[in-house]
Amino acid sequence: MPATRRIDAGCPVVVGAGLAGLAAAIELSPAPCIVLSAGAVSTGTSTGWAQGGIAAAVGADDAPALHAADTIAAGAALCEPGVVTAVTAAGPDAIGWLARHGARFDTNPDGNLRLGLEGAHRRRRIVHAQGDRTGAELLRTVVDAARGLESVAIWEHSPATDLLVEDGRIAGVRVSTSTGPLDLLSDAVVLATGGIGGLFSHTTNPLGSRGQGLGLAYRAGARLRDLEMVQFHPTALDVAADPMPLVSEAVRGEGAILVNEHGEWVLRDPLSARDVVSRAEWAQLQDGHLVFLDARAEPGERFAGLFPSITATALAAGLDPRTDLLPVRPAAHYHMGGVEVDAQGRASLPGLYAAGEVASTGLHGANRLASNSLLEAVVCGRAVGRGLLAETTARHRPARPAPPTWPAGRGGGRPDPVVERVRRITSTAAGVLRTGEGLRAALDDLAPDRDTEAGLVAWLVVWSALQREESRGAHTRLDHPETAPVAAHNGVAAGALASGSAA
Repeated sequence: MPATRRIDAGCPVVVGAGLAGLAAAIELSPAPCIVLSAGAVSTGTSTGWAQGGIAAAVGADDAPALHAADTIAAGAALCEPGVVTAVTAAGPDAIGWLARHGARFDTNPDGNLRLGLEGAHRRRRIVHAQGDRTGAELLRTVVDAARGLESVAIWEHSPATDLLVEDGRIAGVRVSTSTGPLDLLSDAVVLATGGIGGLFSHTTNPLGSRGQGLGLAYRAGARLRDLEMVQFHPTALDVAADPMPLVSEAVRGEGAILVNEHGEWVLRDPLSARDVVSRAEWAQLQDGHLVFLDARAEPGERFAGLFPSITATALAAGLDPRTDLLPVRPAAHYHMGGVEVDAQGRASLPGLYAAGEVASTGLHGANRLASNSLLEAVVCGRAVGRGLLAETTARHRPARPAPPTWPAGRGGGRPDPVVERVRRITSTAAGVLRTGEGLRAALDDLAPDRDTEAGLVAWLVVWSALQREESRGAHTRLDHPETAPVAAHNGVAAGALASGSAA
């Protein structure tokens, strides 16, 4: 085993090169930072896969207060109103910031932003870029912007494996390289590692999204929160693909409906909140029915122009959305839980920050309002960067080390049998509908794999689901169908795995 090298980063280290991480790095400029990307930049990040768009109250009939109210209604009393107010109020400026950095948003002939409608929104406030390629366009925007800054050093093929802690605070991050482990010393580390969809057999996320940041934070002693809150997107295209292609909620916003094989409506309001739609679909599937998205009448012939990426995916599977029913099912899509942070993105462990899907900010509560994820990534990533800028410019820092030049030697290969086992267990026990009996059995089944990254995070998610003995938002317990009269966060501190008690 090669000896671990130690070098001083001389600046904050951002773990993750998606929208949140790069927004933080851009706002931190001109102060330097290092961005660690587990693979090549622009690959393997959920940002680039986001279809629906970014929510912001920019329409003439809209206001941030209305956006905030819709967010709180979807969050099933678990949102933090102050956070919701701040993030939704920052929405219009976030759109402007992205546009100034080169984002090419879709507009109407009059030059105004073209706004879409999605579930549980009372106004058209979904800003799109290149139809259903919004995430890819926003990722391109921030990657280009970050690469254009001398202050940002992007280290590709450099996954973080551990957070370094000394005297009760962050001291750096351990990085895996082809020449052995490297300890990159820093007193400020930002986690922007994305979600956990890859822990489920049916997911719309990159398969590498397995909660790496949660594992890093937990092992370092940071407090996690609401890990049981997993949003299942109701319209993953049910074809032979892993991960499953996403059919954006915006398709239903343009008039598509959900039906079973007999043409019967799955539910009367196809634009209900995602947890409602997913449960309705799951009930159909459990009764032996099939579920389809019917877009033949609306948007009909407009489909290809509105959703070119989805059209291409469907055609590749032998389906034409204009003439065929699209088979769909719920799939793990977004994680509302994460590293508990304050309004500045600071975690409970001094020197540790988190932004984007890995963070629990209080914005989403128990059920994310559609297209609020990209908004949170931009707003909260920028907030972390600005906060660090104020701190890092106040004291001298040494020069940054140069990015590694060694080959990555990673990627591809056969599926990991441990990961595949974990995915099956998690999907069975912690899917759309859960029971205490199933969750307890899953904890026993996952116990042998808790020393692995995927096994640890899956165990914590299942353990958290067992602790919440109610049904709220995206978390449904068949043995506890009622909702508790008082909403409470579900905290997880270091030691929960060993002691079985929440902090």
